Amino acid sequence: MAKIKWGKKATKDLKSIHEYISLDSRFYANQYISKIVLRVDQLQNFPESGRIVPEKEDPSIRELIEGNYRIFYKTQRGNVIILRIHHSSRKIK
Repeated sequence: MAKIKWGKKATKDLKSIHEYISLDSRFYANQYISKIVLRVDQLQNFPESGRIVPEKEDPSIRELIEGNYRIFYKTQRGNVIILRIHHSSRKIK
């Protein structure tokens, strides 16, 4: 079973998503964040389940989709490192 580690940028992204959705509804913000976290938790058992990010030239970077968000991660020595959570309408840098 892989261990999930949240990177600083991913943690910041998660907080920003929560703050933005909370402008309309704190309830739905909490619910959406829970969905993202549950989706990430699936990587403990299936770390290679995400697809390779087509825009990146690095095959070690993968993504999961949850709603309108792309969850970028990489696997490293039995760990899954969550790199970013990015709205699908935005360009990847």
